[in-house]
Amino acid sequence: MDNDERIYKMKYYLIAGEASGDLHGANLMKSILEKDPTAELRFWGGDLMKAVGGTLVLHYKERAFMGFSEVFFNLFKILGFIKQCKKDILRYQPDAVIFIDNSGFNLRIAKWAKPKGFKTHYYISPQVWASRAGRVKTIKSYVDHMYVILPFVKSFYKKYDYDVHFVGHPLIDAVANHKQIMPEDFRKQHQLDERPIIAVLPGSRKQEIKKMLAIMLSVVDDFPKYQFVIAGAPSQEISVYDSFIKKDAIKLVINQTYDLLSLSNAALVTSGTATLEAALFKIPQVVCYKGNAISYQIAKRIINLDYISLVNLIMDKPVVTELIQNDFTTEKVKDELTIIIDDYKRAVMFLEYYDLEQKLGGKGASDKTAHLIVTAVT
Repeated sequence: MDNDERIYKMKYYLIAGEASGDLHGANLMKSILEKDPTAELRFWGGDLMKAVGGTLVLHYKERAFMGFSEVFFNLFKILGFIKQCKKDILRYQPDAVIFIDNSGFNLRIAKWAKPKGFKTHYYISPQVWASRAGRVKTIKSYVDHMYVILPFVKSFYKKYDYDVHFVGHPLIDAVANHKQIMPEDFRKQHQLDERPIIAVLPGSRKQEIKKMLAIMLSVVDDFPKYQFVIAGAPSQEISVYDSFIKKDAIKLVINQTYDLLSLSNAALVTSGTATLEAALFKIPQVVCYKGNAISYQIAKRIINLDYISLVNLIMDKPVVTELIQNDFTTEKVKDELTIIIDDYKRAVMFLEYYDLEQKLGGKGASDKTAHLIVTAVT
């Protein structure tokens, strides 16, 4: 074949920074390959992105630091990752650099990549609507195309004369496409009895797990008619959870959160993407959060939000109870869990969750985003 007849393969460089970014990045990669079958993919991500294909540069668990103090104490390591990423992009020369959430890392790369002539795309906006709105100026200057997944974020950017694409929330597709295991098989696989299940989602980072699980599980003896099942993160070793699963009423499942939620009656959920996942499975939940004391005090002073859970933020009202920092106690977890296992409360929350799903814009977030990216580079 002559040089003139060779088909040029478009190169896509994706950067995701945690478990949720790995999930959304994997689905986006699948959609890109459907629209551009000869695409070459190189990425920072996790096992799900790796399973799609392409080349994994660095796994997200190598740079999973949570909170201001944790970032500070690992600053030199983070700066080393940024330097590595820049060198790798220069070597690869992609047609599109695609940032997925993870603003602390990705905005630094964007500020460097755009002046170098790379086309920049951002999927899942930094939470500038929550704090440090001044970053909008940086985003406008260094991000060619922004794809947002929450309806109110498009309106937020419009106030700054920045036109962005609302593509819907990718979790709708992730939940809809989930192939549910048979209930009896799931219970047998994890040695669960017939009692109803309370799911416990303590987060994906080791710091979160250590802070959250002890209090979440301190109410187990108050609910003898239920069994508590921890949703273990795929990025963590089983040993991280060993000290928490000493009672017969507590079980652990790894990397099967959706199967667990599909069979649960209620959930205790660490604030984050998991609150929305529980809502899309129509599971009554109590949202919990307890951070490093220093990080929490800093966050309180820069975050300007009425709520911390995505459910309440999208609905703009307290659909689910949030137990934050000093309110996250054994007694309050017990009280709130007692409320949400009541049939009437479950029915009310189900209706709120239905309205939430309508606001999220329906299916197809990954396909819409991939279409816009591929169209822009080809």
